[in-house]
Amino acid sequence: MKKVLAIIGSPRKLGNCEIMVKEISRHIAVPHDLYLLRLSDFNILPCRACYHCLFKAKNCVMEDDFNTILNAMTDADALMVSVPTYFLGLNSSVKRLLDRGLAFYNHFDKLWNTPSLGIVIAGIEGKEGYSLLAMQSFLKLIFSDIKSSKIVYGALPGEIFFNQENKQTAKQLASALFGPALKTNGPGCPQCGGDTFRFLENNAVRCMLCSNDGTISMENNNPIFDIVKSKHEFFLTKEDAINHRDWLLDMKSRFVRQKKELKGITHSYLKRGKWIDPG
Repeated sequence: MKKVLAIIGSPRKLGNCEIMVKEISRHIAVPHDLYLLRLSDFNILPCRACYHCLFKAKNCVMEDDFNTILNAMTDADALMVSVPTYFLGLNSSVKRLLDRGLAFYNHFDKLWNTPSLGIVIAGIEGKEGYSLLAMQSFLKLIFSDIKSSKIVYGALPGEIFFNQENKQTAKQLASALFGPALKTNGPGCPQCGGDTFRFLENNAVRCMLCSNDGTISMENNNPIFDIVKSKHEFFLTKEDAINHRDWLLDMKSRFVRQKKELKGITHSYLKRGKWIDPG
């Protein structure tokens, strides 16, 4: 029996995020148990950049609920992440979780290539902003294998299923989770498959998913993106991800080597400005 974990980024119970993953679960042909995790139910503290999870501990040393979420992720055979759009971006609970991502590297082998689906819920068609990009980035940076990421429109709880096409979308997503990935329409990055770009000078472009640069040209009125892999990647291959982990681990020795010079720079700003107290 497979374990499918649905991470819900909405605080709303029985809202569109929750019922969408449950509808998808209804159509997954592979026998499975569906586990659900609502991020707003968990205390996820801001990362304090102590690096203990890389150097000294298998899990994060902060006393909150992060390790419970991480353990649920590593225990799953597949992931669904469903998050609403707040002010043209994903609900911040997803970013709070991702900011603790240094701890993912000690569980790399369990997380790598876990099949995943991303569902973005937006209230107004075309007003999802950068939410889909943020969802794709989250799924890539937890090392999962994205089978599909979709935007579904609906504001009121249950409104997404006023549109019967969304039930068809749920069936398509269900077939992809343990099967072939859904094909995407339109041009994309040849390195990561991303479809969001920043346009720079002289036909230069940057893929906003893998952050690699290249150029754009036109062929038969269609844009063609020629994106080149950089020397430092995060997730394009397993080797890339391991190399980035090694780069992170080397920071300690780099800090020791340059400690005096670094301290000279930072301490020159020590007395600049007046801090406002939370109290």
